[in-house]
Amino acid sequence: MPATLPSTEFETQGVLTPVYHVVLLDDDDHTVEYVVEMLQRLFLVSRDAAHVHALEVHHNSRSIVLTAELPVASFARDQIQGYGADWRVKACKGSMSAILEPAAGDPRGMGGGGTAA
Repeated sequence: MPATLPSTEFETQGVLTPVYHVVLLDDDDHTVEYVVEMLQRLFLVSRDAAHVHALEVHHNSRSIVLTAELPVASFARDQIQGYGADWRVKACKGSMSAILEPAAGDPRGMGGGGTAA
């Protein structure tokens, strides 16, 4: 009778990490040029892609600029909020605002998938 060897196979159960949208919020203190400049510098996106987000935030009061796992999304939000004032607007006192939202409906199971700005 042959000896029975222990199984070398094992099952892994994939656990998906939740992802979050980084949502840029509109205000009256920053220009479209500021938004384009900020997104290009922080997220290394093309001028055209940054301009699309700038127009979206202007017209819809918000734009999802990134979808990522929590540590990356938090860092991106903090970068936006720490970018500084728009030198083009004398009354501007600080950075734009951004929030995190759970990305519901993602093909991975959590939210609306996205890419950097």
